[in-house]
Amino acid sequence: MLFCGSNPGFSQQRFATGTTFTEMADPTKDTLSNWSNVKTGLHASFVSIDKRYPKSVNPNLTTQRTAAVDAWKGEQVSAQVLLWTSAAAADVAVSARELKSTTGKVIGSDAVQARFVRYVMTDEFASGCGHRKPEDFKASLSADMLDDLKSYDLEAKKVRPVWITVKVPKEAAAGQYKTTISVKQNGQVKEQLQLTVNVQNHVLPPASQWTYHLDQWQHPSAVARVNNVKMWSDEHFEALKPTMKQLAAAGQKVITATLNKDAWNVQTYDPYADMITWKKAKDGSWTYDYTVFDRWVNFMMDLGVNKQINCYSLLPWNNEVHYFDESKNELVNVIAKPGTAIFEELWTPFLKDFSKHITAKGWLKITNIAMDERGREEMDPAIALLEKVAPEFGVAFADNHKSYQRYHKSTDISVAAGDPFDQKDLIERRKKGYITTFYVCCSDEFPNQFTFSDPAESTYMAWYALAAGFDGALRWAFNSWVKDPLHDSRFRTWPAGDTYIVYPQGRSSIRYERMLEGIQDYTKVGILKAKLEKSKDQANLAKLNAKIAKLNTAKRYADWNKDLNDAKRFVDELSRQIN
Repeated sequence: MLFCGSNPGFSQQRFATGTTFTEMADPTKDTLSNWSNVKTGLHASFVSIDKRYPKSVNPNLTTQRTAAVDAWKGEQVSAQVLLWTSAAAADVAVSARELKSTTGKVIGSDAVQARFVRYVMTDEFASGCGHRKPEDFKASLSADMLDDLKSYDLEAKKVRPVWITVKVPKEAAAGQYKTTISVKQNGQVKEQLQLTVNVQNHVLPPASQWTYHLDQWQHPSAVARVNNVKMWSDEHFEALKPTMKQLAAAGQKVITATLNKDAWNVQTYDPYADMITWKKAKDGSWTYDYTVFDRWVNFMMDLGVNKQINCYSLLPWNNEVHYFDESKNELVNVIAKPGTAIFEELWTPFLKDFSKHITAKGWLKITNIAMDERGREEMDPAIALLEKVAPEFGVAFADNHKSYQRYHKSTDISVAAGDPFDQKDLIERRKKGYITTFYVCCSDEFPNQFTFSDPAESTYMAWYALAAGFDGALRWAFNSWVKDPLHDSRFRTWPAGDTYIVYPQGRSSIRYERMLEGIQDYTKVGILKAKLEKSKDQANLAKLNAKIAKLNTAKRYADWNKDLNDAKRFVDELSRQIN
């Protein structure tokens, strides 16, 4: 039997996370919820994965003891169980048996994982980048973090969600499988639920082959601080593994690298540490140490992230460059604005040397010089310098100036969600092998992945990319952790959870699981479309396209979740029809 957190056979290995944990106190009026109608004892029910359940509110729901999910071979799918009790219940554990089909086939219990969902503090604010007032903050607890605790002590008059994950082996036989999920207290079974997994006769490719272009920025410095290890040490790279394996498992395509000092002028709790160190000798010559850069890139490639290396930034947010000046025997900072003599003087020798290094490593074709949200007055001279001294590099940039078409040669462009774009241009870029994505950040109310966002928004993002014709999505950041990410997801005046979607030591989140779901959907739709086109099934192709088209908006509307689930159900229906 499999208990919460004791799943050595599951695809994502994690560090030990302990057996006890305390959460921040619920600051809402929910603590006054009336629990008088809740019968004595421990209660359990399947509930929707589209909903976060307030910790202190009596759920007042009709118990649902059965649930069913559809999955392809090789796909990871989710269900949610809610536990609640009017009196404290110690040592509660959730376990799942092996999956058995109606024809006698078996999928081992190591394909199933049950994780207690933990609550973190959030702030229930729709959006905004640094412009909020104290009265805008409305603190509350949000069910988000998935932990590997073997058991949990349930509090009186509180709920506790449990996230059920099934990773269907690619070798599994198609068919209907069932497993029993047991809820125990002090080793005694209190509740039993039945989950049915309908395995379709289709195989989802491995994550490295998924068509969705996922670009979630990595932040190695945050991992060093949270794990209390020396930056770029062997211990640091070991600590990086659980988090970066999660990213690779979601089909990440891009390695986030830095060229000089923190490209974003410390927009995060932890400054980005140098990957390349610059040194100016007494005679004015330059040398560059790529040791850390090379190790980082090789580390990520070994995990399967190997499509692109996006190097930030030729245009750091404060235009500062730093280097060790041998004549002064100190690290100096220089402001080098684009278009100035010092900008060209500093960046020209570096770009030429970097090009030689990247070429020698065999990485030139996948390396982009990357910029983030810079205006034309800065972009134009930066692009001009690149074309003059290192035209062999690709160019990547995230654009929120509604002007992405100015740079047609950019190999990787991400357009701010909701900004105008030309559908024909996206098609032409794809023909050239260029990547075009959309991105969301702190200013985007919908869809997004804040800790207070609706869970299905993380899935919607991939469907929006599908509907709008984008190759995928970009988001800062995957793991720019705040001071105390296990308890409090708020950060300065950013919306809570804006800076990360997974938790330290390989802990997942509802946001990550639902994002993964959407990325898998994107890949499945591509496969099904190809089959429909090959069989010339125009009727079903038209139906599928019509359902996808409803999701072609980056603005929240009343039926978005309904339309999303309707499209997902149709994909399941097509999967049953097509073999």
